[in-house]
Amino acid sequence: MNRCAVLIEDGQIADVFSEKRFEQKRFTPDTEVIDVNGAYIAPGFIDTHTHGAGGFGTEDGTEESILNLSCFLADQGVTAFNPTIYPSSPDVMLHQIRTISSAIGKEKGAQIMGIHLEGPFLSPDRLGVQHSEAVRPVNIQFMEQLWEASRGNPHSQDTSGRRIQDGHIVNMTVAPELKGMRELALFCVKKGIVLQAGHTDAKYENMVEGMQAGILHATHLFNAMSALDHRNPHAVGAVLIHPEMSCEIIADGFHVHPDLFKLLLRDKPIDKIILVTDCLKPAQQQGESFIANGDELVFQDGVFRRKRDMVIAGSALTMIKGVQNLTRFGFSLEDAVKTASSNPAQVMHYANKGAIIPGKDADITVFDKDFNIKAVIIGGSIRKNTF
Repeated sequence: MNRCAVLIEDGQIADVFSEKRFEQKRFTPDTEVIDVNGAYIAPGFIDTHTHGAGGFGTEDGTEESILNLSCFLADQGVTAFNPTIYPSSPDVMLHQIRTISSAIGKEKGAQIMGIHLEGPFLSPDRLGVQHSEAVRPVNIQFMEQLWEASRGNPHSQDTSGRRIQDGHIVNMTVAPELKGMRELALFCVKKGIVLQAGHTDAKYENMVEGMQAGILHATHLFNAMSALDHRNPHAVGAVLIHPEMSCEIIADGFHVHPDLFKLLLRDKPIDKIILVTDCLKPAQQQGESFIANGDELVFQDGVFRRKRDMVIAGSALTMIKGVQNLTRFGFSLEDAVKTASSNPAQVMHYANKGAIIPGKDADITVFDKDFNIKAVIIGGSIRKNTF
């Protein structure tokens, strides 16, 4: 909608006005009016796959670091996020899950929606920079421990509208081809966990079996998964072939060739494409050498690489830069914004997020024509305002 106004009351979107209706409306004297001077008013960005940024990471294992990350992301236009945990030793993973779960509700920045587990049930043949000793076969008892560690109030419902079944694990990356995956998938589906195929060496038939068990989302499409082949479509082909599959995409221009986004636009429904950053703890920091997940990294050609073998380790992308890049790669601005807001809200079942319509949470990101973040509102509270 061009030239519109948004009314916020009690932390929610109360109304959306056309310019004509706005001029006719009479507001109380204490109503605060912010003129965004022609900037874009978008639903708040939701990053469902981020390990950290600004020197704060999930591997720190502290509530302070997670809450600092929340504030850092809010300044970049992110209003909600899923802190993403690497596979590691059982004790470390359990501690990190408990720490993030305890931080939920204490944020002063972007809202912590819940936890994304990137593993530990991944393919040893598609590790990327995941640590081989931390990846393990499917173990239902360990999955139950992970879930138990994330438990909150069993009668609670979070402010997103997503009914939590007494745990804070929202999404989980798994390799569909692993033995015992169907049992794990059925366990996760019952708990409301969104399952994502990633770090997988799956054949096409493994992917189809996974979809039948409820694995209907894909982690960083094209990266760390079996590639499309003329004799077997593998994981990439399955995601492109099946319209019911949604997928993450890292739009930094390095993880995925820009021209592949044209293929993605042609073959996937737009509401199935989710922009993520897969950002690392040292993102947006200055220096020549960095540490993330215990590995020494270098920043080269726009991505972090593990220093010892130069394997790509993750991105330094921001959500607003990803939106800008998508417009360069062929997406309309409206569709690019959808991949950062309404689409992740839909896939993760965040019923109150991702749209500027009455009744939704007042999570809003304002950016100008040069893709500079100008204002951020989270739950009706102004977190950033440069007007």
